[in-house]
Amino acid sequence: MFPAKESRFLPMPFHSLLLFIVWLLLNNTLAFGHILLALFFAWAIPKLVSMLKHGHPTIKKPWLALRYALLVMKDILVANIEVALIVLGPLNKIHPSFIAIPLDIKSDLGVTLFASTISLTPGTVSTEISEDRKWLYVHALHMDDPEQMIKEAKERYEVPLKEILGC
Repeated sequence: MFPAKESRFLPMPFHSLLLFIVWLLLNNTLAFGHILLALFFAWAIPKLVSMLKHGHPTIKKPWLALRYALLVMKDILVANIEVALIVLGPLNKIHPSFIAIPLDIKSDLGVTLFASTISLTPGTVSTEISEDRKWLYVHALHMDDPEQMIKEAKERYEVPLKEILGC
């Protein structure tokens, strides 16, 4: 946002300033003790968080990301209705199953978003990623055609995520 020179002592100067101001505003005081506490938090929190700072893939196509988010919201809504109909119907017609979806996406963020999207959609839950990171195991409440479900998940979610993240 605002370019500022980072140092080892103050790794995120803008964030430190923001923390200092927000702390004083939240406490609605300029008492000496609160100023000292604000200074401590403004220094300590960015210092601790800076150790976690590492590069993440950036969104290469933000408009596609917005379209993806809208698609996922629509799918969640439709899946809620489908799951309600399945659960309210005869229980002997429910066919739960596990499937293994081969992963083409390689980035940690991409795999996490893919697995999370599947888990957010009612009726499916991502259960595990294989140790070699080539398979995502998914449990489905009802599944008639495993191959169709794999194909749909890959086309609907994985392909757009790969394009959004550029991986």
